[in-house]
Amino acid sequence: MPTYDFKCDQCGADLTLRYRTFKDYDEATPTCYECGSTDLTRTITRVAIAKGRSGHDYSRMNANEMLSVFESGDSKAVGEMMRQVGDSAPSGKLGESYQNAADKLSGGASMDSVERDLRHGALGSSDEQGSGA
Repeated sequence: MPTYDFKCDQCGADLTLRYRTFKDYDEATPTCYECGSTDLTRTITRVAIAKGRSGHDYSRMNANEMLSVFESGDSKAVGEMMRQVGDSAPSGKLGESYQNAADKLSGGASMDSVERDLRHGALGSSDEQGSGA
């Protein structure tokens, strides 16, 4: 059940409103249960972020969302995204260097060092490059 926090701009009350569905929230006019005002400001009180494999399905992201992960600079998130995308690809299609890069990033290696290793062929066999179908 989606929960949303607000602060009433009229009386200053802190409110938590619950809706059965996201659609119900979209269609609702949030109202202060202290003074009846609809002059509310939504507040963000706490955000939970899943770590590691437990929560985020990177394989369902669109290209812009994946780009945001790369631009975040979080090598572990990039590695986990690469691992999940690789797991959804046909077996062996992405190659040894791809898997090794995903493993190094997931382990916390910097993206710069993994990129350097990829350029120098240090993460897999060189015959993977350009073997396209």
